[in-house]
Amino acid sequence: MTRPRFSFALALLFIVAAPNLGAQRRPITELDLFKFKWAADPQISPNGSQVAFVLVNVNEDKDRYETQIFVVPSDGSAAPRPLTSGRNDRSPQWSPNGREIAFVRTPEPVDGKSKPAQIYLISMDGGEARALTDAPKGAGSPVWSPDGRTIAFLSTPDTTQAKSDSAKKVASDSASKKHVSDVRVITRAQYRWNGGGYTDPTAHSHIWTVPASFTASGGLPAVKQITFGEFDEGDLVWSPDGSRVYFTSNRRLEPYYDSKGAELYSVPVSGGPIVKVAGIDGQIGAIAPSPDGKRIAFTGVQDAKPLRFYDQADLFLMDAAPGSQPRNLTAGYDFDVEGGLSGDQHPPRAGAGGGIVWSRDGRSVVVVTTENGRANLKRFSTTDGKVDSVTTGDQDVVAYSASADGAKLVALISTAVNIGDLFVVDASAARTAAKRITRVNDELFSSLDLSAPEELWYKSFDGRRIQSWILKPPHFDASKKYPLILEIHGGPNAAYGYTFTHEFDWMAAKGYVVLYTNPRGSTSYGQDFGNIIQFHYPGDDYKDLMAGVDEVLKRGYIDSTRMGVTGGSGGGVLTNWTITQTHRFAAAVSQRSIADWSGFWYSADFTLFNPTWFRAAPWEDQKGFAEVSPITYVANVTTPLMLIEGEADMRTPPALGGEQMFRALKYLRKPTVMVRFPDETHELSRSGKPWHRVERLRHIVGWFDKYLNHLATTAYDVR
Repeated sequence: MTRPRFSFALALLFIVAAPNLGAQRRPITELDLFKFKWAADPQISPNGSQVAFVLVNVNEDKDRYETQIFVVPSDGSAAPRPLTSGRNDRSPQWSPNGREIAFVRTPEPVDGKSKPAQIYLISMDGGEARALTDAPKGAGSPVWSPDGRTIAFLSTPDTTQAKSDSAKKVASDSASKKHVSDVRVITRAQYRWNGGGYTDPTAHSHIWTVPASFTASGGLPAVKQITFGEFDEGDLVWSPDGSRVYFTSNRRLEPYYDSKGAELYSVPVSGGPIVKVAGIDGQIGAIAPSPDGKRIAFTGVQDAKPLRFYDQADLFLMDAAPGSQPRNLTAGYDFDVEGGLSGDQHPPRAGAGGGIVWSRDGRSVVVVTTENGRANLKRFSTTDGKVDSVTTGDQDVVAYSASADGAKLVALISTAVNIGDLFVVDASAARTAAKRITRVNDELFSSLDLSAPEELWYKSFDGRRIQSWILKPPHFDASKKYPLILEIHGGPNAAYGYTFTHEFDWMAAKGYVVLYTNPRGSTSYGQDFGNIIQFHYPGDDYKDLMAGVDEVLKRGYIDSTRMGVTGGSGGGVLTNWTITQTHRFAAAVSQRSIADWSGFWYSADFTLFNPTWFRAAPWEDQKGFAEVSPITYVANVTTPLMLIEGEADMRTPPALGGEQMFRALKYLRKPTVMVRFPDETHELSRSGKPWHRVERLRHIVGWFDKYLNHLATTAYDVR
């Protein structure tokens, strides 16, 4: 059922007139999160004339994100129009002839019971979307066959009956026929995943196919499962002749005992034996056959010998014929292939799109890379790996797709002052100007007074150059003294850069100068820079951060007695570390952190059995783990510390970070508070519930207001 009033209101967002520069602008607020719109997963039609994308918005009353699919002409000649009417529609995929779009919809709950996501079809000629699948466990990741007759997708077989029968047998053996056990018998070292919860060893994602048409009577077509077994398949791609489906899979029962990851396989579309196509000493990411099907390009992370803390991703090329060996196209390109930037405003839902784009003649491929805090599209020659730029600028290419001939690209691009809009690029020419075809947040942003960051490079203690940015309050006056907040990114192999970050902008709007920096260990500066912190994290990266603070202090507009520090995940680790090493900060907020590395080794959702982060297991190197654990030095802390934790965080479980720091500092009678967010995972700041994201920002700035600006509050008094 369509909702014209709702759709019309959304459509208006894209055709707002140019901002009225004479109008009074206001500072951004934490509550503006409820007004943000995110374009996501842009998919250009095969002939390059239209772009389908997902629009994500916040339903404040229901405290959730809603997604709807829109379509816009690729020349920007008209405003985007809504294509679907659901509240949870995503993953649009054009049919090869451009007449239909397959997408994934999660229906609204019925009588309070949720229903699994299914694949739907909608005609570009109009009409309502119709469900194509009715998989008991849901269906996703639809991919059209080259002839448009079939769709491959991922689903999990329904093992409910088998489990029930097994449980009934156990119950019968114990003289209780009605009881179905909920006890978990865990046999794998990696048994849970942040955001996914405990893994079910009997449930695996497999490949299915379904005809892309309904039966003569209008009923659902029959689906066919073409892969089976105890391993998961993903990243589906059809061979150009439609005879096979390529996919990636890690087919080792206990993969954490070595450093290898996913490999490349294929299966006949009719089902049958799975064939291994390629593997490297590492893991394979995105895959893309050439237009003629004779070659395959893929991204991959190849392990070094000895193993490293961080391995940069590269682009590989191989013949599709059996026995072909992959060739590294980017061995001489010392930046991150398929890399991205850290921010809190990438689409919180439906954020897909990207991979490898072949030129029609097969002479080059296009993929996103990160260089020095920027993410742009690069073209690589398939002959010699020579690289040139497809897009340039101080920006973050978040997602993209290409027309069937690879000549036209659509890219979702974020900047420091724009959450993200769609741009169309001519991929056949070097450094072509991108044409903007949406203005998703112009209505809101034309009323906001936002500052652009100032880029700053400085030398650290050993002469290494470090990139950073300074974000100043609106109407900044260099003759005044301002409080400073140092922001530390997570990862630690990640990077800040030219992408929109609400948290930084709100801090600046509240009168703080924000310094965010990429210390050693960050990505987008080459392999050595990313790996140099192996076995020494935290350590010299902390020194890089302090050198950045010193550099900003030289400018004279920072009050050195009113400085704060914060960060999440790896940034939380470094926040904990910072306040155990120095007393120069008047307040700190550590988010989703780790205090004890040995506990992390035992309880994180991923394993560290190989000598990458640590040389050995905790009992084999107790001194080494203790030396880099902030909790070892907790008695040094005098800085008032707030700890922010997601109670469903399985990446950095609260017991290994915030809870330890909190209990220790309470014992030491130091000012501390812990703020816990029910049901939130490690993704709280990026895709947590909207109200939780707002409250998180309020607590962070509230703590700094109390200790840096000395604003009276009783919110954190002991009671």
